[in-house]
Amino acid sequence: MAKARLHAEVYGIVQGVFFRSSTEQEAFSLNLTGWVKNRRDGSVEIVAEGERDSLEALLGWCRKGPPGARVDRVDYSWEDFKEEFNSFSIAYG
Repeated sequence: MAKARLHAEVYGIVQGVFFRSSTEQEAFSLNLTGWVKNRRDGSVEIVAEGERDSLEALLGWCRKGPPGARVDRVDYSWEDFKEEFNSFSIAYG
């Protein structure tokens, strides 16, 4: 399977509901690298790299999120794999 990069922005009630830590756990279980962070507009941004099928699984998970989240929409794009990250983490700032 080909490797790829996913860039996603998740909108709805996605801050203050453990979305970032749950995303980190999900990405780890899917063997993905990258980061997740809160944005000032109340959304969550994700950049992840790995196998395309694992990225699609993460995208599907993002459409639901953890308990307590309400996902209204997910904007995403596929990008070229850059092998930029060593792990998946929560980014701040």
